[in-house]
Amino acid sequence: MNATETGQLRELISTIRQDGVTVLLIEHDVKLVMGLCDRVAVLNFGKKIAEDVPAVVQKNPDVIEAYLGSGHHGH
Repeated sequence: MNATETGQLRELISTIRQDGVTVLLIEHDVKLVMGLCDRVAVLNFGKKIAEDVPAVVQKNPDVIEAYLGSGHHGH
C-alpha cells in the first residue's frame, strides 16, 4: 500500500472500532500496527514469539532479534 492507502485503511479501521467491532489486522507495516492496535502478536516463521500491548512488544528481545537481526545492539 502507498501512504494514501495506508491512511485510508487506518481511518476505516478506527471507524469500525468506534462502532464496537473487534478488528483482526494481519499486516507487515509495523508503524501502522503499533500506532493502531491495542494488542499485537508477532509471528516469526509461523511461531508466535510475542503478544502484548505495542509498547511491550516493541521492547521484546525476541522481536528485536527476529526483525533487526543479531547485529542490533540498541543503536
